[in-house]
Amino acid sequence: MILGIECTAHTFGVAVVNKGKVLSNMRDMYKTEKGGIIPMESAKHHREIAEKIYKEALDKAGINEAKIKAIAISNAPGLAPCLHAGMNFAKNLAKRLNVNIVGVNHCVAHLEIGRSVGAKDPVLLYASGANTQIIAYASGKYRVFGETLDIGIGNFIDKFARHIGIGFPGGPQIEKLALEGKYIELPYSIKGMDVSFSGMQTKLQQLYDKGINKKDLSFSLQETAFAMLIEAAERALAHTGKKELVLGGGVACNSRLQEMAKIMCSERGAKFFCPAREFLVDNAGMIAFTGELMFNAGVRDDIDKIDINPRERTDDVDVVWR
Repeated sequence: MILGIECTAHTFGVAVVNKGKVLSNMRDMYKTEKGGIIPMESAKHHREIAEKIYKEALDKAGINEAKIKAIAISNAPGLAPCLHAGMNFAKNLAKRLNVNIVGVNHCVAHLEIGRSVGAKDPVLLYASGANTQIIAYASGKYRVFGETLDIGIGNFIDKFARHIGIGFPGGPQIEKLALEGKYIELPYSIKGMDVSFSGMQTKLQQLYDKGINKKDLSFSLQETAFAMLIEAAERALAHTGKKELVLGGGVACNSRLQEMAKIMCSERGAKFFCPAREFLVDNAGMIAFTGELMFNAGVRDDIDKIDINPRERTDDVDVVWR
């Protein structure tokens, strides 16, 4: 039994995995009525909720803590106060249970959970709040073939949502508004497999301030931004010669992005994989799943030396478990 802990940003989660099967995946999310994440407040939320979520995860899995063989903790990348809250909880628990601890890169976990739905060697279109990357395995590491040059797709959507008076998270509300919108042309910024959202964000805010309605702007945002992501992902498939695409990250919950990815894969003859929603958003299930792969490959971290790494990149990780 591997216990996973997710704590990189707004979500604190605890999960139990055994032999690749997720037995429980409990989570609680810090939300706001208006504005975005306040890291110190989010960390406080994690500290207050940790013990409760841990107990819920054990109860749902139907095990007692004596069964836990190792703790996988998302120690990178993320918001430092949130990572610290999770790390302190994980270290105290590991010491109390006398078990090993394994540090898991959050971005890598989004790719690895794709294995749970059948993907073997995919390109990952990773679309979340702070991260927008196109990742695939090559020569011992998960390489970043394309990424945002400025802000992550989720943060871009949330910033626009804030501008029009929607609280955090803004993505679900924007998706609803888009269902009744019409297309307005927006800046389309793609350079090879890299994308940029800052120009589109400025234009959206200008149009809204001029009186253009939220529904049309939401529809146009999705159509333009998601087309950029799918174009970059298709180039990565062509470049790497891989035949599978996996979606990951909270923005991958968006049904329009899923639909676009499905159409592109169908036209290319590639296989499309999209984990269940609970494994797309920030969650501990993917941390425990990846931690088990790493643990079985002999990865162990020194409990006194393991630390958070808020800026660790996906391609900094040596993938020794493949």
